[in-house]
Amino acid sequence: MNAVTYVIYAFLTINIVFNLLGSFSLHRFPDVYTRLHGATKCTTFGTIFAVLAVVVHAAYQLHLTGDPKYLQMALHSVVALIALLLTNPTGAHAIAKAAHLSGYKPAKAVIDAYENKLRGGAE
Repeated sequence: MNAVTYVIYAFLTINIVFNLLGSFSLHRFPDVYTRLHGATKCTTFGTIFAVLAVVVHAAYQLHLTGDPKYLQMALHSVVALIALLLTNPTGAHAIAKAAHLSGYKPAKAVIDAYENKLRGGAE
């Protein structure tokens, strides 16, 4: 194995670790807000490294073979990553806002700034 393979394995290992941490956060955290936070942060960060592994592999194969399909693979992966970076936090925000508006309050919140804002009070 060469150095590129080790880099790819390192990126994939980081991806697996962070995705597992995101999965554990769904099980261990007490309410929807902390679960969303843990899951979206960890899976987004882990997926960045999965895409980096794909890009490194594609760049290496492009260098070896000169086949343009590897460039296409890298570009598609980057576009998918951009879509994930835009939709993952947006979806989590929408779920959190819907949970709050439906009456599901944070488990251990001392001050609920969003509730104060909805009631017209100072933050």
